[in-house]
Amino acid sequence: MLSSPRAPISAPAPEQAAPPQPSRTQDLLAGLSIAGLLLPEAVAYSSIAALPPQAGVIALFAGLLCYGLFGTSRFAIVSATSSSAAVLAAATATLAGGDSALRLTLAIGLVLVTGAFFLLAGLFKLGSVTSFIAKPVLRGFALGLAITIILKQVATVVGVHLTNSNLIRFLPELLEQLPSWNWAGAGVAAVALALLWLFARVKRVPGGLLVVVVGIAAGQWLNLPAYGVNLIGVIDLSLEVPQLPVLPFTSWLRLGELGFAMVMILYAESYGSISSFALKHGDRVSTNRDLLALGAANLLSGLFHGMPAGAGYSATSANEAAGAGSRLAGAVAALVVLVIVLTVLPYIALTPEPVLAAIVIHALARGLSLQPLGRYFIWRRDRLLVICAVAAVLVLGVLDGLLVAVAISVVLMLRQMSSADIQILGRVGGGHDYVDLERHPLALKIPGMLILRPGEPLFFANVERILGGALRLIRHSEEPIHTVILSLEESPDLDGTSIEALEEFFVHVSVEGKRLVLARLKHEAKEALRALPVTERSQVVLSGLSVDGAVQETLKAWAGN
Repeated sequence: MLSSPRAPISAPAPEQAAPPQPSRTQDLLAGLSIAGLLLPEAVAYSSIAALPPQAGVIALFAGLLCYGLFGTSRFAIVSATSSSAAVLAAATATLAGGDSALRLTLAIGLVLVTGAFFLLAGLFKLGSVTSFIAKPVLRGFALGLAITIILKQVATVVGVHLTNSNLIRFLPELLEQLPSWNWAGAGVAAVALALLWLFARVKRVPGGLLVVVVGIAAGQWLNLPAYGVNLIGVIDLSLEVPQLPVLPFTSWLRLGELGFAMVMILYAESYGSISSFALKHGDRVSTNRDLLALGAANLLSGLFHGMPAGAGYSATSANEAAGAGSRLAGAVAALVVLVIVLTVLPYIALTPEPVLAAIVIHALARGLSLQPLGRYFIWRRDRLLVICAVAAVLVLGVLDGLLVAVAISVVLMLRQMSSADIQILGRVGGGHDYVDLERHPLALKIPGMLILRPGEPLFFANVERILGGALRLIRHSEEPIHTVILSLEESPDLDGTSIEALEEFFVHVSVEGKRLVLARLKHEAKEALRALPVTERSQVVLSGLSVDGAVQETLKAWAGN
C-alpha cells in the first residue's frame, strides 16, 4: 500500500532548552477542561454520521483508552471527528439504500475494516501513509467538508429534510423551504453559538458542556419540543457482547475500498495534529506506533458499535491550550466523561438538537478560515489543487469528493515521478560538490567524462524515457568522452522494468565504446544489477561511492593506463 516509513519527528537541537517537565496539576486541569468539550462533540458527531448518540461516546472512550496506552503524542486526543463522521454517513447511505438497520451494520463493518487497515499499516511500518495526499488537497478537502457539514447542520436546525448532497441543488432546495423553517430551532442555535463564542474567550471554561446544561434547562423551562425543537433522545450505553457484523462477501469488499479512503483521511488529519504539536514543543513521536494505537482504537470502537476515531485538530489544540503536558490529561478527561455518563446521562438525552448543531458549527468555523490556504495560492499548481478539492466535495458530495481528492494527489505524484528529467553535472570550483550545469553554468565539466543524474527515482513509468534521454546525451556530446558516470542516488531500489531497461542501456553504452560507472548505488540495487550477465560483459562499474569518488577512481584508472 505504501512505501518507507516516515522518519520520527525529532527533538530540538542539543543547544536548545529541553521542554519543561509537565505538571500533574496542569494535566488534571486540562483533563477537566477538555472533558466539557469532548462529550458534547462526541454526541454531536454521532448525528453527522447518522448513528445513535452513544456511537460517538463509545469512540471517545475507545480513542482515549487505546491512544493513552499505546500512542506517543502527549497532546493528541483521539475521539470521533467531523470528517470521519461525514465520510461514514456518506459511505453507508450509498451502500444501505435507505435501510436503517443495514446502514448501522455497514457502519460497524467500516469502522472495523478501518481499524484493521491501521493495524496492518503499523505492523508493516507504513508511516508514510499521508504521502499520497498533497497538503493543498487536504486543506481544500477540509474547507469543502466544513462548508458542507455546516450547511447540513443549518438544515437540521431549521427542520428541513434535504435529499441532495450536491451543493448546487442543496442550497436551492434549502431556500425553497424557507416558509416552513423552524425559527424556534434557529433561535436556539443562534443563542447557543453566541454563548459558545463568549465561553471560548475564557481559558479552561468547558463551554460546550455549559451550553448543553443551559440548553437542557431552557428546553424544559420553555417546553421547546412544543415548538418543534427535537431532543437528542435516549443514549443507550448498555454494551453488547462484541461480535462481527454479518455481511455478504461483496459488501466486505466494498467496505475494504471505503476503509482505505477512511484510513487516508483519518491518518492525514491525525498526523497533521500530532506532528504540528510535536514540532512546536520539540517532542519525538513514532508514526508507526501511532498507527497501531489508531488501529486498536478503531477496532475497539467498532466491536462496541462506535464511530471511527482519530486525533482531531480541534480537540488536540484545545488540550494543548488548556496546559496539558502528558497523556495523563486524556486519562483524566476519560474519567470525567465516565462520571458524567454514569450520573447525568438521562439528562443529556434532553439536550435540544439545535444546541448540538451549534457545537458542531462552532467547532468547524475555524476550518472556514482562508488563512491556512494562503501559502498554496502562491503557486499555480497548488492553487489549482485547492480549488479542485473544494469543488469536488461541494459538487460531488463528501465520499466522492474524498476519492477524487485522493485521486488528484496520486495522479500528481505519478506525473511528477514519471517526468524524464536528467541533469548533466559539473564540479563547483576545485571542491567535491557536483551540481546541475543548467542551473549553475559556472560549474566545470570533467574532461572526457559525462556525469548524469536522473531527477526522479527510476521506476516503470519513467525509466525508459530517462535512459533514452541519457543515451541521446552520450551520442550527441559536444566534447569527446570516454566515461559515463550515472548517479542513481535517487533510486534506492529498482523494479523489474527498471532492471530490464538498465540491462539494455548497458549494451548500448558498450556499443558506443564508452565506459559506464554507476555511482551512489544502494545495496539492494547493486545486488540486483550485479546478478545480470550483461553487467560483467559490458564491464559496467557498480559503485556505492559518491560522484566525486567515482570521478577520482576513473581518473586513477585512466592515469594507470
